[in-house]
Amino acid sequence: TIPAKEIIKIAHNYGALVMLDGAQSAPHKPVDVQAIDVDFFALSVHKMLGPTGMGVLYGKHHLLEELAPFIVGGDTVSDSTYESAKFLPPPEKFEAGLQNYAGIIGSGAAVDYIEKIGRQEIEKHEEKLNTFITEGIKDITGLKIIGPQEPRSRGGIISFTVEFPKGGDAHDIAIVLDETANIAVRSGAFCVHSWFNYRKCEAAVRASLYLYNTENEARKFVDALGKTIGLFT
Repeated sequence: TIPAKEIIKIAHNYGALVMLDGAQSAPHKPVDVQAIDVDFFALSVHKMLGPTGMGVLYGKHHLLEELAPFIVGGDTVSDSTYESAKFLPPPEKFEAGLQNYAGIIGSGAAVDYIEKIGRQEIEKHEEKLNTFITEGIKDITGLKIIGPQEPRSRGGIISFTVEFPKGGDAHDIAIVLDETANIAVRSGAFCVHSWFNYRKCEAAVRASLYLYNTENEARKFVDALGKTIGLFT
């Protein structure tokens, strides 16, 4: 968790605009874009039970009005000549041509479903499972949790590195968990190679929790991870 509101205020004091990547926050906890005064906020719908290839971009209206569309086409202009074009107001000017209507409907259904459950309930459920897993794995030899040690500050994410005195790497952990326990985790640099390069760390393992995961699955993960790491340490 970062103090977004405070950071945004400092940036605004220096005349900077702020865009937040909400792909890992919006599906898991309430986010009030107006309260934190962020200028732009983007998220991926597939991380919140929706279809792939869909996303959401929030922007303050006056800023969206200033932005030029990067793709032009049908339904983006109110008039055009050989010399110029008059674009429609946002969001229409950013939505050229036929849209992915099935994806839009699926995205709306996902949002409705999550709103029905409540992000507060999702956050509470994830924290409970994350706390259980953290307590179960924190003393495993060679394992180091990445990020805040307090589960509440990590949401539904448990990322960790492992020392491999007998050889092996994070990808081996992921493969063994998959093949022996039918557990899917992510291994690699998670699209932040600079973070890993700076720390001279090749890769890590990430387990991700969401509203559909159960306490029994959390227990199964703890047991399977301990056995798997034991093969390499």
